[in-house]
Amino acid sequence: MSRALELAASAPGPMRGNPRVGAVILDPAGHVIGEGAHHGAGTAHAEVAALRDVTGSTVGATAIVTLEPCAHTGRTGPCTQALIDAGIARVVFAAADPNPLAAGGGALLRAAGLEVVSGVLQDESEKLNTAWAFSVRHGRPYVTWKVATTLDGRIAAADGTSRWITGEMARADVHDFRSSVDAVLVGRGTVQADDPALTVRIDGRPLSREHQPLRVVVGRSALDSHYRVFDDAAETLWLRTHSVDEVLVSLQQRDIRHVMLEGGATIASAFLAAGAIDAVRWYIAPAILGEGPVAVGAFGARSIADVCRLEDVQVSSLGMDVLITGAVPARTLKNEELT
Repeated sequence: MSRALELAASAPGPMRGNPRVGAVILDPAGHVIGEGAHHGAGTAHAEVAALRDVTGSTVGATAIVTLEPCAHTGRTGPCTQALIDAGIARVVFAAADPNPLAAGGGALLRAAGLEVVSGVLQDESEKLNTAWAFSVRHGRPYVTWKVATTLDGRIAAADGTSRWITGEMARADVHDFRSSVDAVLVGRGTVQADDPALTVRIDGRPLSREHQPLRVVVGRSALDSHYRVFDDAAETLWLRTHSVDEVLVSLQQRDIRHVMLEGGATIASAFLAAGAIDAVRWYIAPAILGEGPVAVGAFGARSIADVCRLEDVQVSSLGMDVLITGAVPARTLKNEELT
C-alpha cells in the first residue's frame, strides 16, 4: 500500500475534479506485476492503468488500491468490473470513496466473490485527497490561503514593492504546492498592482500548459490584456463578480476541487468573512517594514472570542524563513461580498 500511495502522489499537475489514486497488482505469490496511477479527468483510473501494465496473467492476483474502486460509469468504465473481468481474486483498498455516485465498489466486489480488505493506511490515503474529499462532501472547492509576510504582517513595502519578501527556499515551496492545486485565485487589484504570472515553475522552469493550474481573477472592473495572467502560459478564468459564493459555485461547476487563494487583504478578508478558507500556508520572513499593506483586513472578528485560531498547526523552516500551516475551523457566514 505504501508503494500505491507513492504512485498516487507522483501524478503531475492538477487533477481537475478527480482524486489521486495509485494501484499495485500482485501475483498469487505476492510479487509486483503491475503498477499504475490516475493522471486526471478522462485518463485511465489507477486500477486499469495497473492492469494494463501487467504482461502476464492477472487471474488469482491481488489489487492494492489507495481508494475504493469505483462502481459507476463516467468518462471511463467502472473499475470494479475491470477488476472482476481480469480475474482478480483479492482487493485491498485504503479509504472508502466519499462520492455517492462512485461509492459501493467494495460491496460489488464482494458480491462477485472477491475477497475485499479495507482500511489499510486509510489515514495516509485520506490525507492525500483532503481537498477532493472536502469538495465532494461540501459541494464547494477546498480553499488554501497562501500568504507571505514580514514579521509585522506586511505583504509589501509602502511604495508597493513586494519582490522578494521571502527567500528562494520559500518561493520554491510555493511553486511546489501550487503545482498540486486545481486553481490559483487572486483579486483584480493584485493583478493590477503586481502583474503576477501565477504559473508553476519547478527549478526555474515552467511546467507545460496542461500541467498548470487554472488562473482565476475575481473582480468587476476592466483590466488590460497586457497583464501576464492573460498570456498563453496557462488557462485564465475571469469571474466578474464580488460574491465569494458565486466564485465558489462557478469553480465547483468547472470541477475545481482545490483553490490556492493569493492576493491582498481585500479578497482574503472576504473569504475569511464568508467562512470560505479551509487551510492556511503562511510564510514569514525575518524582516520588519513598519509600513505597507497588511495581509488581511476586518472580517468580523470584533473581540478575542472571535479570533480565527488555526488547528493542526505545523511549523517548519525554509532557509531563513518560517512556514506555518494549519486548518481553519468552520465559521458562520457573515459577509460574502468583496468590499
